[in-house]
Amino acid sequence: MKNHLTMKELPSQDRPYEKCMQYGPGVLSDSELISVIIRTGSSGEKSTDLAGRILSAGPDGLLNLIRMSLEDLMKIHGVGRVKAVQLKCAGELAKRIASCRRAADCVMGNPKDIAMFYMERMRHEEKENLILAMFDRKNMLLGDELISLGTSNASLVTPQEVFKTALKNKAEYIVLLHNHPSGIPEPSGEDIRVTARIRECGELIGIPLMDHIIIGDNCYFSFREQNILM
Repeated sequence: MKNHLTMKELPSQDRPYEKCMQYGPGVLSDSELISVIIRTGSSGEKSTDLAGRILSAGPDGLLNLIRMSLEDLMKIHGVGRVKAVQLKCAGELAKRIASCRRAADCVMGNPKDIAMFYMERMRHEEKENLILAMFDRKNMLLGDELISLGTSNASLVTPQEVFKTALKNKAEYIVLLHNHPSGIPEPSGEDIRVTARIRECGELIGIPLMDHIIIGDNCYFSFREQNILM
């Protein structure tokens, strides 16, 4: 005698897809939302059960979709390459949606708004990413580019790379951002030296460096707010 019903044997009101259709996605639990994305479970296991194992596979629950690598997800029994890619794409969408909601508020003069705009995009990264944010004459964000992908504890960048990108995009002002994988955004001696060098080059070229923001885990450090960059 079977102890567990399959997804098809469940009453329609208990199936995640049908529940979403009838009541909307807001009523679904985290595991039910994931089960809709992955669609099927593993042999002898419902998709919701597999989703529950995905949530418990690491210490971060839903953030496993962002913080676990493709390879780590594929180590979970029942998660193959297709499901792992689906989960990573869902995590990436979540990061981008969080950024889109703040895009209109990303104005150069407010370090907190800039930091919050980039927070979800950068705080989960395991290596240091250095991003160049470029602003127009009205102090509104023109766009950004990843300038450097460093190791787990260092980000490498040259003024040439920064200002080549800024000139190409016709930026009037720039802001540097990079993350600290440790989650602690205090600047290192190298962070301070690189910032000073790029600020000096910006003054010569006529594209001022207005801030350098270090992203931690739900916290940030602004060189401008701390009066290091004036």
